Amino acid sequence: MRAMRALGQAIRGTAAAIRARPGLFAGVAAGIFLVDVFLPPLLLSVVRKPWDYFTFNPWLRRLPAFLVSAETPLRRKLEFLPNLAVFWFSADGPYGAPEWGFSVDVKDLARFVLTGLIFGAFFALWAYRRDQARRWGWGARSARPGGVVGAFASVLGLSTSPCSVVGCGAPVLPAVALAFAGLSSGTLALMTQLSRLATTLLLVGMTLAVAYLGWRAGQAPRMAGDPGA
Repeated sequence: MRAMRALGQAIRGTAAAIRARPGLFAGVAAGIFLVDVFLPPLLLSVVRKPWDYFTFNPWLRRLPAFLVSAETPLRRKLEFLPNLAVFWFSADGPYGAPEWGFSVDVKDLARFVLTGLIFGAFFALWAYRRDQARRWGWGARSARPGGVVGAFASVLGLSTSPCSVVGCGAPVLPAVALAFAGLSSGTLALMTQLSRLATTLLLVGMTLAVAYLGWRAGQAPRMAGDPGA
């Protein structure tokens, strides 16, 4: 019961912060999403060759018919959808093969959206906690630990976000490895695993930070002796 109350308090605090700072929440969420989408192809354009082609998957127009089709088993649909490419960037090579390509599938898109929402909630909570600190006279320390976590996670996330890459020696590479495509396949595989682990730790760490700040934000009126709490 105590855990459920704490969870409810964290949700109420997070919702209050987003209502108080909707512009900040939406702006950060959109910014993180755009960085996740465009950082890898921009980096590839700098270190390899500028992209000269972008398209959404033409097959997407057939997706509604695929989803409602009675001929395709539900299990097959669930296995197929997460790996469905939504769009991709590419640069042509000198011999007809692509110099590089960057594709985003459904699960990548879901991860980008989730990361943006988590970061948006974090920064909305950080600003909301800062406003609470000023209002109730707590001082600036109340929001500082979460700010340190967020700053560290931001650098970690932008430097290790995994992406699907064609023509780089491995199916998935962290963004920081794109400039080192000449490395051995074993080294690239290791960097891929580290990238996935870092991304998982990033999302878990930021979710915990949001939960903590949300819990503190939901607790604040009671701490301040607000009779309406």
